[in-house]
This record gives sequence, structure tokens and C-alpha cells, in this order.
Amino acid sequence: MTVTITWYDIALRIALTLIGSAMIGINRGEHGHAAGLRTTMLVALAGALSMIEVNLLLGTGGKLGDSFVVMDPMRLPLGILTGMGFIGAGAILQRGKSISGVTTAATLWLVTVIGLCFGSGQIGLGCIAVVIAMFVLWTLKAVDRKWLQDNRATLTIRTMRDTDVADVPRDLAAAGYRVGTDTLTLSMTDNYVESQLDLRWRGARVGQEPPRLLESLARRDGILLVDWRR
Repeated sequence: MTVTITWYDIALRIALTLIGSAMIGINRGEHGHAAGLRTTMLVALAGALSMIEVNLLLGTGGKLGDSFVVMDPMRLPLGILTGMGFIGAGAILQRGKSISGVTTAATLWLVTVIGLCFGSGQIGLGCIAVVIAMFVLWTLKAVDRKWLQDNRATLTIRTMRDTDVADVPRDLAAAGYRVGTDTLTLSMTDNYVESQLDLRWRGARVGQEPPRLLESLARRDGILLVDWRR
């Protein structure tokens, strides 16, 4: 980082920041994530401007003899990076047993660092970071979707009190699902029995349809509800 920068340097750094963050934001936006094009661009721009401001203040430092104020320009980007941690934490949501938004939070954190790189004049480092980020978000996404991993789902079955569905856990186990019963609810007023089965299996993260036996199960007499939730 040089002490003296020109308006050309400032314009170049801001332009590269906006281009790099826009590429990442387009990827996030087209997949419907919360941090889309505008969010990533604004986050990166905040990081870049903070580093540009630091660059402009590099010539001033130390403390005057009659002042308690110590000039430390590097505190500005540090505050930006810390603040982004809170914004990223707000993007992480927990719905029941599943957690989402972790990749979005990590993307915001990375975009901030990319803005700091471009804002400090580390053009090469910033470009490399953008290329790696695009590779991770675009290319590795397909690999992640096909990678075998542990999956979980909750199957809720509501039946009349005299309906026998004892064969369902056995059929699910035969199909490769590990079955566990979470809750069993009896309603005396509505005359039904509701059970929730916690299912686990090994497979791809996407492309896993509910077991076919659920279709025939839903058509049985005495079955009031069949609900499958990944």
C-alpha cells in the first residue's frame, strides 16, 4: 500500500471491487439467496472505501503533544470486518433441526475481505480471491449436490385410532431408512393417532424423492394425513 494515491488509483480500486462483487452477487441472486447482487456489492464497496480511507490517512499518525487522540487508521477496516461478522450471523437461520444461510454468511465475509484487498491496492490478490470464490460457488456446488451425505426427514402419519400402520417402519427400514419414533400423539376428542418418525439415510443432498410406499399409504382407509418434510 503506497502512501500517496491518485484519483485514478481510487477509481480503479472501486471499479474492480464492484465488478468482482457483482460476479459473486449474480451467482447468489440467481439461486434465490438473501445476499444477492446489491448486498454483495454494497458490502464489498464498504470494505474497499474503508481501505481507501486508510490509504489516504497513512501520512497522518502518532499523537500530538497536547492531545490524547492517537491516529490509528487500521482500526477502520478492522471495525468494518467485525461489523460484517454481525451481519453474517443475522443471515444464518435455524428451522427446527436444519440450519441455513451459513454459505451466505461466509460469502458476505469473503466479499468484505475482497473489498479490503482491492481498496488497499492489492489488485492481484483481490482478482485471485474473486476467481477462487466463483469456482467454489459455481463449480463445487454441483459436486456438493451429488456428494453422498447423511440426510434426515420427518414423516408424520395421522390415522384413525383403529388403523394399523405397524408395517410402515418395517417397509422404510427395508428400503434403507433408519427409523426412529420421535413423538406419538393421541387425540381423544378427534379420535385419531398421530406419530412422527425420524428418518435418516445416506444419499445425495438433492434428488431424493419421498419413498414410493407413501403414495399407497396415503390411499389407505383410515389414513388422515401423510406429511414428509426433509
